[in-house]
Amino acid sequence: MSSPYCERAIEDALAQGNALLKFISRNNVGLTGSHECGFYLPKIIHGLFTPHPPEKGFNSKHDVHVTWQDGRITESVVTWYGKGTRSEYRLTRFGKDFPYLNEGVVGDLLVLISTSPNEALAYVLDLDEDIEDIQTTLGVEAIGEWGVFKDGAPQQEENEDACVERRIRLFAAELDHFPDNVVFSGMTREILAGCLKRFSLLNPDKSLVKAYSVEYEIFQAVERQVCGNDIAGKLFRNIDDFLKVASSIMNRRKSRAGRSLENHVETLLQAANIPHKMRPNLGPDGTPDIIIPSVEAYLDLAYPVNRIFVVGLKTTCKDRWRQVTQEGPRIERKHLLTLQQGITEKQLAQMDAAKVSLVVPEPLHKYYPDDCPVKPLTVEAFIEEVRQKTT
Repeated sequence: MSSPYCERAIEDALAQGNALLKFISRNNVGLTGSHECGFYLPKIIHGLFTPHPPEKGFNSKHDVHVTWQDGRITESVVTWYGKGTRSEYRLTRFGKDFPYLNEGVVGDLLVLISTSPNEALAYVLDLDEDIEDIQTTLGVEAIGEWGVFKDGAPQQEENEDACVERRIRLFAAELDHFPDNVVFSGMTREILAGCLKRFSLLNPDKSLVKAYSVEYEIFQAVERQVCGNDIAGKLFRNIDDFLKVASSIMNRRKSRAGRSLENHVETLLQAANIPHKMRPNLGPDGTPDIIIPSVEAYLDLAYPVNRIFVVGLKTTCKDRWRQVTQEGPRIERKHLLTLQQGITEKQLAQMDAAKVSLVVPEPLHKYYPDDCPVKPLTVEAFIEEVRQKTT
């Protein structure tokens, strides 16, 4: 038989149509040395216990008047931590002698029920039967640490892939034209930072591959939004009219791919505090994709050549890698960063003989020969080499 507290919690949850069920952890009560005492809350609480969305790069606070099962009232706060590497909500500020935030409640079930934008009810259930009864009645299992009853039904917080897909759909749905390439790349990073908990901790190789891949998904969604209806409902006057539209679409796709790679590589260089110039004009010495550290350094004949990098960017490079050798002739060894999924040992040897060092994101190295004496650099290794020689 349920305790009176449990019965009240069930009654309130059903009446309000919402409840967060969360097992209290050692971290919540400050036993792990993390200095994060307070109840961690999942992102799905947005709209229930706080109006502030879980936006990367921002912190926000929302005051909540909480009435607990024993009648005590706390003027608490729901804080969103989105700066740095953090990405979480926490419920804190309970006053002195608060009985539900100590070692004795670890493993108990916290039940939070929103009654208005600034008010909530809270219960802490410690009996096995109570915990089973409320989960069974609401149809919610607090798997791991939490479960959510929302709008009168069990809910699950979306996983990272679902979050990315949802935000791509929302972005595309608002467009009636193609934005600039830099907008695509910026939105890619915003979506990944908001949906992937550890995106900011990924190394340069993994973050580059992930960003490039997701940006392509965004572009496809926008292309369907902007071009889909026109193509489906358009009556082409003739073959030339059709080919003109098709050519425009193909050219836009090709342009996007190269600029996407440029934008995300530039972000990595900025994050590593590496001075550089994108698409520099070196006069008669050409226009490489990147010069490190600057055009001025390249043109200064007294500047040490071992501290200057000429970098080409090619999404594919089986045939086009030779273009890199023509740019910035003052620098003998060039670097070529590519997303090419594998080339032959012979081609790698040809590049090395032409003094071109290939840079390939680590997740793509599996497509390259294992036993080849000439191996591509990872993006992280390249950045470290540049950092050592330019600082």
